[in-house]
Amino acid sequence: MIYTITLNPSIDLQYLIQAFAFNEVLHAHVVRRDLGGKGFNVSHALSRLNIENVALGFVGGKTGEFLVEKLSERSLENDLIWISGESRTNTTIVQTVSTEHLKVNEPGPRISPLEQTDLLKKVEKRANEGDWFVLSGSLPPGVPINFYADLIRIIQSKGARAALDTSGAPLKLGIKSSPFLIKPNRIEMQELTGLSLDTPTKYPQAVTVAHEMGAKNMCLSLGEEGAIYSDGVKTWKATPPSIIERNPIAAGDALLAGLVAALSGGQSCDQALAWGVACGAAAASLEGTAFASIDEVDALLDQVSIT
Repeated sequence: MIYTITLNPSIDLQYLIQAFAFNEVLHAHVVRRDLGGKGFNVSHALSRLNIENVALGFVGGKTGEFLVEKLSERSLENDLIWISGESRTNTTIVQTVSTEHLKVNEPGPRISPLEQTDLLKKVEKRANEGDWFVLSGSLPPGVPINFYADLIRIIQSKGARAALDTSGAPLKLGIKSSPFLIKPNRIEMQELTGLSLDTPTKYPQAVTVAHEMGAKNMCLSLGEEGAIYSDGVKTWKATPPSIIERNPIAAGDALLAGLVAALSGGQSCDQALAWGVACGAAAASLEGTAFASIDEVDALLDQVSIT
């Protein structure tokens, strides 16, 4: 079974405007309210690939009710911890004259120690050998920065595999627990390794450092440049297909979903990388926080170049 863990989910509120203008009243031509949170995004992307999964995490308040309703509308199985606080809303403003956008994320509700313990116990109870757990996104207030590290130890002590997609101190501490897979973007990789990645020639050193820090496998997401995957022995570079980009916000979540879907299904690292990059490109070509069907991904797969 594949599980996703979303500690800080949200409503993703998107405004589509003509163009940015400061100190003026802007009018949205389109308003969208979608299920948000990186782990929920991975669950949604997996379901579009016909991959069974269960969403775990924290939800609360009226926003939490909206999130659970959206999970149900998408037939996404979930086993969530209800908290006393109100889940957050994240806002994106996209302009029609270019692909530039603004994104503002709320910090999220404070999670009590008891609520944290409830989730740790739930994960320990569910984890079995061969399962995958995708740990995605930021930590809400009240959650200690070593929480992902604790989750990874619990998960992998049961013979399951943990895939970590976060940033900053939670990533630096989490990688010390030797997760099976990490998926940083360029900025997150620079913060993790302390290396500048201003040119592609510097990527191999950063990959080596990440492995030395504890990552068993890693995928460096490079946006329009594609992605790099390393298993510690070999390294592959994927060049993505040419697309018309509409909303790249959740493309990284789609990439991770594709990787985990392929790896859990027994595909090789290079095949999984190609599948993940095709998923990310397909998601970026869609409006809003949306994910491609398996047929839409298949249509782009042959256009992904692997070296």
